[in-house]
Amino acid sequence: MAISRGAGTEIIRCAEFEYIASSTTAQKLIFGVQHHIYTVLSIVVVSVTATTNLKCFLVGYDAVGGTTAQYMHYFNTGAMSADATYVWNDKFSFNGFEPTDFVGPMDDATKQDAIADQGSSVAQYLEMQKGANGDQFHVHVTYIDQNNA
Repeated sequence: MAISRGAGTEIIRCAEFEYIASSTTAQKLIFGVQHHIYTVLSIVVVSVTATTNLKCFLVGYDAVGGTTAQYMHYFNTGAMSADATYVWNDKFSFNGFEPTDFVGPMDDATKQDAIADQGSSVAQYLEMQKGANGDQFHVHVTYIDQNNA
């Protein structure tokens, strides 16, 4: 049975990454889609051969500076030893797309509405990046995808 993804749906999703990005290039965990809202429920990280850290961040719109494609850090696991587990289960939400650009900061309801309307053509992403090339991490992310298209 196919999962309904049409307007007005809300589905729980998950994705597993056996080994995130082969280098220190960031690995996208969630690709934003316009008029969607994502609520991250948990991110589980297992260090396979790691000795460094893993960072999680949102690439998106900064409502203070009114600037696009900014890296906003959510957490850093700190140095992990092999076979260590890190669980992030603080919930947070983000929009699939950035707003139509405005001059920051967000200081009135019009700008607040622009953020909610997701009127630009620029997607937002949830990403993870490891601290060293040779480190290996398994990652599992669970989230709710609300389609408001």
